Amino acid sequence: MNALSRHPDARDGRGSDHEPIARVLVVDDDPVVAKSLCAYLTEEGYDVATAPHAKQALQTLARAKSDNTAFQLVITDVMMPGTSGLELVRALREQHPSVVPIVLTGHGTVESAVSAIRGGAFDYLVKPVVDEELRMTLERALHQQMLLAENTILRKQLDEKSSPSNIVGRDPQMMKVMDTVNTVAASKVTVLMTGESGTGKSLVARAIHRASTRADKPYIEIYCGSISETLLESELFGHVKGAYTGAHTDTPGRFLAAHDGTIFIDEINSASPAMQLKLLRVLQDRCFEPIGSNETITVDVRVILATNESLEELVAGGTFREDLYYRINVIKIELPSLRKRPGDIPLLAAHFLEKHAREHERNIVAIAPDAMQALENYNYPGNVRELENLIERAVVLSPSPTIELDMLPPCVLQIGDALCVPHHGSGSETDAPWTPMPLDKALEEPERRILLKALDANDWNRKKTADDLGINRTTLYKKMRSLGIERLAS
Repeated sequence: MNALSRHPDARDGRGSDHEPIARVLVVDDDPVVAKSLCAYLTEEGYDVATAPHAKQALQTLARAKSDNTAFQLVITDVMMPGTSGLELVRALREQHPSVVPIVLTGHGTVESAVSAIRGGAFDYLVKPVVDEELRMTLERALHQQMLLAENTILRKQLDEKSSPSNIVGRDPQMMKVMDTVNTVAASKVTVLMTGESGTGKSLVARAIHRASTRADKPYIEIYCGSISETLLESELFGHVKGAYTGAHTDTPGRFLAAHDGTIFIDEINSASPAMQLKLLRVLQDRCFEPIGSNETITVDVRVILATNESLEELVAGGTFREDLYYRINVIKIELPSLRKRPGDIPLLAAHFLEKHAREHERNIVAIAPDAMQALENYNYPGNVRELENLIERAVVLSPSPTIELDMLPPCVLQIGDALCVPHHGSGSETDAPWTPMPLDKALEEPERRILLKALDANDWNRKKTADDLGINRTTLYKKMRSLGIERLAS
């Protein structure tokens, strides 16, 4: 068998009459394994080539790239003469970053799997590999390759979006936030961000990462409040094959994925006591064990955390570890609610108008004075995120180049407990024609306003709000979700 060989498509009948799914380079010094993989992959519809060692693989990849016939995937053995498969993976990351490598070996260990993933491998499979497992891995790898192919554009957009200069605001509180971002970015110190939901904590976290020396390294986000405790542990630390039902392969966690980069952990206030203990150890020693493994993994990760509840109150109430609080409370950045920086509302509204008019290709260029006045008078329980959603909605729905007052939702048009009527209308709510509807539906808006006012009065502390309303927190959460308030608080 030649060192570089091709096989015609057989099973699917794609052959020369059909475009191959993708180009795959198989790198293995065992000709039997290489031939077997080629036969299987061509039957699946891939355009396949082989190389017996890493040096020739790199030559083949370079030649294909110059001929505009680049490979999308590489499947490589680990133990080969000369350059190992793991060294090849690292070379691919430097020389061919758009190619997705998959490691396939007969000598599988947790240590080698971790090394492969750290080096840039998409996945790590152990021989003999099951056809279905390989097929699914290739499908996921192709999806990854598609994302990598868009990486240049997405990175440019991320740079623009995450730039500190893109955080809009002239309020002294926001200027202080940006001064802190610029000061701490170059260090490795842990940062804790506080503030209500929707104030822009994830945007500030990305700004810290983009301004740091780790800007070209991974940036990983995870939201504790949206994941169950069992899944959260696996998401953060990974698991090994067989660790629990459904764990069919070794899977690295977010901490390993963020190696050399930054991990942003939002809603840390919702972490369980057991998870808090595990996070404390990672923050202290930068090491952990995947679920089901005794192998300790050490990572170099910059950690940024955020909370939308007072950790001091949670510590006093015994639901948040005091030692973890002091561990993460090194540099604190407090993001003000939008109602505490009302002077920034016109700036933010203009920024979001330009952004979403461009994204939705709408010729919307201005906000009418009375509409802007309504936006400035609103209290924004969902903060900056809610303002952006309001502007995007108006951009999409507006029939004219100017956003008029009637393009804003009823919650923005309210004055006290009453609703504002657009200038072209007349009369009051009691004079309006009766529209038949179920009573529970008619009571939704008043109930929503009551909940928003109670949450606002308690700075969105759910426990205090539930106590004031005479309900338990579970009932409060259900009502928030059913009335659409959960989205504002998430």
